Amino acid sequence: MSLVATFVVLVRSHVVTWEATPFNRMLALVQQDPVVLKYHNGSLLKGNVTVHIHWYGNFTPTHRSVIVDFIQSFGSVPRSRHSPPSVFSWWRTTARYRGGPCTLTVGNQTLDSTYSLGKSLATSHLRALASRNPTAKGNAIHVVLTSADVAVNGFCMSRCGTHASARVERDRVVFVWVGNPATQCPGECAWPFHQPVYGLQTPPLVPPNGDVGIDGMVISLATVVAGAVTNPFGNGYYQGSAMAPLEAVSACTGIFGKGAYPGYTGDVLVDNVTRASYNVVGVHGRKFLLPAMWDPVTSTCKTPV
Repeated sequence: MSLVATFVVLVRSHVVTWEATPFNRMLALVQQDPVVLKYHNGSLLKGNVTVHIHWYGNFTPTHRSVIVDFIQSFGSVPRSRHSPPSVFSWWRTTARYRGGPCTLTVGNQTLDSTYSLGKSLATSHLRALASRNPTAKGNAIHVVLTSADVAVNGFCMSRCGTHASARVERDRVVFVWVGNPATQCPGECAWPFHQPVYGLQTPPLVPPNGDVGIDGMVISLATVVAGAVTNPFGNGYYQGSAMAPLEAVSACTGIFGKGAYPGYTGDVLVDNVTRASYNVVGVHGRKFLLPAMWDPVTSTCKTPV
């Protein structure tokens, strides 16, 4: 079985986070071009999309419940219009892209706690993990998650997660990968729950689920899943180069609430008891902090709060 893929890279060190390079810091001093994602006439993922999760490495039941609850929250309609901002309402912005709404549901889950491919993975290993369930095809996204003790080529240095399209036999498969940054690069891939490597050293926020790595993964997962839906095959919505595009959420990196600027998330909500920061609520009352998403109708980065 052959699997050929071209990865679309998510770099969480985009200029608005004030995190990655001296060049990025210099860019923040000059006026930026407006964000306008152009539609390149390709297919988007729409309708009912099943998300199959491939856990690679050491994930506790608590880790898995946070991620699964997050994905299930995409389709959980708030009980009333007076409910707090929700994952569902955040995700509904994708319905404003061509093709209409996309509903995500959790499908099959596989757990590889024996590190069958080792603890140092290349891109080819990620493709192999994504293709391990050949029967789970159709309108689907395969999510590959690697634990904190797994090194992935390019992780931290150039990416916190990726999404890709691939051909398995006669079918096109869409998949994403996100790594747990807790021990390898929390300053790059778990901001704002950890101080950034560069730039404004404000105190980190308290993660809503009590875990810097997992809550950082949620931010990266939200980013790449939105990219996978609105630009699944590299010819959907994006700005800039097709090899390193700005997409639905990566175009708004670092913006979580109104008034955001480089190094500051913007105004978000704070739990009165735990003091954790969040801006949306999902299933079981679970709280998350999600980045803004570009709205193709208003051509702005739309924040949940």
